Amino acid sequence: MRRFLSFRDFDWALISMIIVLCILSVAEIYSATLHTKYLGFHTKQVYFILGGLVAMVIFAKIDYHKLLDWAPWAYGVCLVALVAVRLVGVKVLGAKRWIKVGPMHFQPSEWVKLILILVVARYFANLGGRSLTWKDIFKAFGLVGIPMVLVLIQPDLGTALTYTPILIAGMFLGGINWRQALILLTCGAVLIAGVWTSGRILKPYQKARLTSFLDPGNDPKGSGYQILQSKIAVGAGGIWGKGAEKGSQTQGAFLPIPHADFIFAAFSEEHGFVGALFVLLLYFFVLMRLIQNAQTAADLSGSLIIMGIVAVLTFQILVNVGMVIGFMPVTGIPLPLMSYGGSSVLFTFLALGVAMNVRMRRFVN
Repeated sequence: MRRFLSFRDFDWALISMIIVLCILSVAEIYSATLHTKYLGFHTKQVYFILGGLVAMVIFAKIDYHKLLDWAPWAYGVCLVALVAVRLVGVKVLGAKRWIKVGPMHFQPSEWVKLILILVVARYFANLGGRSLTWKDIFKAFGLVGIPMVLVLIQPDLGTALTYTPILIAGMFLGGINWRQALILLTCGAVLIAGVWTSGRILKPYQKARLTSFLDPGNDPKGSGYQILQSKIAVGAGGIWGKGAEKGSQTQGAFLPIPHADFIFAAFSEEHGFVGALFVLLLYFFVLMRLIQNAQTAADLSGSLIIMGIVAVLTFQILVNVGMVIGFMPVTGIPLPLMSYGGSSVLFTFLALGVAMNVRMRRFVN
């Protein structure tokens, strides 16, 4: 007999941590855009967050098994949307990533992440937990590879890279053995080397962005500028920070895109090591809470869904924070729930809603 699901079944501990991150996001976006043409973006972020909360509640109440049933159809729609971006998309800063819908800009590549999480979870759950064959692995690569290629040609390397951890998490939990993993790693290394040297897939500016973090001082006014200014901002924050609206790098417009890709650098400058550590601990507890929910899921598909979400969020956090402190290349990957952006915020809330969906049904027969 199915137990009635109510609001008491929501993961309020997880929701509380998410709301704290959102409050910090709005406050920092306001501070970072105070003397810029982007002033007012914090208000838009509030609307994105409110819309995300509503979407999270809706997705938490829909049985995730139904979402898995709908996943193949949604996957097809996403492929059509990615092709539409190529044909009728809006070009911004040299890349076609958005479709204009009225006054809003819709970025399909962000939503593909959630669909891929569901599709990959459905695929590996249907294999029944048996050892993977090479045929199974190649099919999984096809599922993720097709949308990844469509996103790469926009070009949007950062978002395309976020699809990789979904595949890796699925194969790891789906039953890949160490020999297969070693062969795939070797093939991947050879493929990356081939892509890098071919000159047909990666543009020169993309290569410069991927390598500039190794020696940003080599081109301080070009490819290394963003990383140098970000490191200066993080270091200037010291232990306690300079205070809200008082960061010289942020308020002086030296730090690029402080409300989006480099929001963690702006936050670190104004709130110091203590503030940065607090944000990182919040992320850690969110991820640990999600992993705990995956462990208590009612079935393999539920565990695969949550761990796919964990994989994407972990990847985005590590890459964004690593980028800000000069340990990773600049790829334009946003910091979940902190960076400004409707598509990114809504994706994160929808993903968390699906994760909560799995948790709420752990005792439902």
